[in-house]
Amino acid sequence: PRAADADDGGEGAADDYDSVVAAERTALTPPATVERLNQHIVGQSQAKRAVAIALRNRWRRQRIEGDLKDEIIPKNILMIGPTGVGKTEIARRIATLVDAPFLKVEATKFTEVGFHGRDVDTIIKDLVTVAINQTKQRVAKRHRKQVQHRVEQRLLRLLLGSARDDPTIRELLRNGELETQVVDVDVKPNPMEFKLAGATGLESVMRVVMPGQAAAASTQKQKMRVQDARTYLEQAEVEKVASEEMIVSEALRSAAQDGIVFIDEIDKVCHPRDTAWRSGDASSEGVQRDLLPLIEGCTISTKYGDVDTSKILFIASGAFHGCKVSDLLPELQGRLPVRVELDALSENDFYRILTEPVHNLITQHTAMLATEGLDVSFSDDGVRAIARTAAHINNTVENIGARRLHTVLEKILEDVSFDAHELAERGESVVVGPEQVEQRIADMTTAHDMSRFIL
Repeated sequence: PRAADADDGGEGAADDYDSVVAAERTALTPPATVERLNQHIVGQSQAKRAVAIALRNRWRRQRIEGDLKDEIIPKNILMIGPTGVGKTEIARRIATLVDAPFLKVEATKFTEVGFHGRDVDTIIKDLVTVAINQTKQRVAKRHRKQVQHRVEQRLLRLLLGSARDDPTIRELLRNGELETQVVDVDVKPNPMEFKLAGATGLESVMRVVMPGQAAAASTQKQKMRVQDARTYLEQAEVEKVASEEMIVSEALRSAAQDGIVFIDEIDKVCHPRDTAWRSGDASSEGVQRDLLPLIEGCTISTKYGDVDTSKILFIASGAFHGCKVSDLLPELQGRLPVRVELDALSENDFYRILTEPVHNLITQHTAMLATEGLDVSFSDDGVRAIARTAAHINNTVENIGARRLHTVLEKILEDVSFDAHELAERGESVVVGPEQVEQRIADMTTAHDMSRFIL
């Protein structure tokens, strides 16, 4: 009866998975994309619309046939807005929606070519690494049934030894009742560990001349719990289902055609043009010049193969407090044709952030304290008091956007979180209202940031 199950994850299942993914991408129209983003991010409708259109244009280009397809390039985006308003989160959520390789980098981490530091070429190299890991996960999902069946068979052999199949043990394994049992697994040593340990010349020659025998000889027994062995065996079975060459090939295509690169703090590598001062910083306008061919489209060599960057979507962002967008190199401005300005967050925005997103901060905190058996709830007036406090501190001290809510909530729940176990044992519950908020954050609202007055 299990022979039929062995084929459940074959080509048919893989085709079904690819069909489902294609259908989901087809249904992801710009309005649908914005609706999905609204489940996690409050406001910033212009930025959401811009990235939703860019995402749909990518889907449209892939359905064009002939030479015209290669002529169409993505319209890269420049997001302008203060910190903590959702620039990075919008880009990250977009990449998650379409399961695309996504990489966030900060422009200040790179140096001009010729200086000691990281060149901008490493952006694409890191993107390819992300794509490879993502492709392995995609292959595992595509052949999930086949991989799970093979792993189950191997775990049964490890648990039973030479004994015949035992339906009782199989049922216990499927129900997760043998997760802590220890088994001996044949493990291939990490290539880096092998290198550090020092391979002899003969061992190195064997790996080249007789790779199969060398690999068999290099395996070693390692004791693992069943839950750990399952993870290792799943990775091994994925490598059997899809060769390394196939994974790398698909990853290179995914990085070049579907990759999204988010370049943050782009304003920190430019200076006002109306001042005579010029910095000798290696992370300055030289980085802008190095970014030009990358964003325009060039071929970057990685250890896995060459990547054409012309179809990668680049999203740059910056607050532009000390300079203007026009202070960027004109050539770089031209390569970021779509500009969207994000609004600063108001008190009402903070209230919506605390209540509307699916996994909002209040839901996260109550769920974590519930693991201790403690019931914590927030009254509506209490939530509005938190929003009012966060907006006030941002206006009077330093505007860090929605991240201020983390500071305020941690301060309010500090004592509750510390004594959660004892409160739960006494059967108490906690209700956070405006009085508790004002009591806990009184020092935060009355204290001034004196550092701005110190010379």
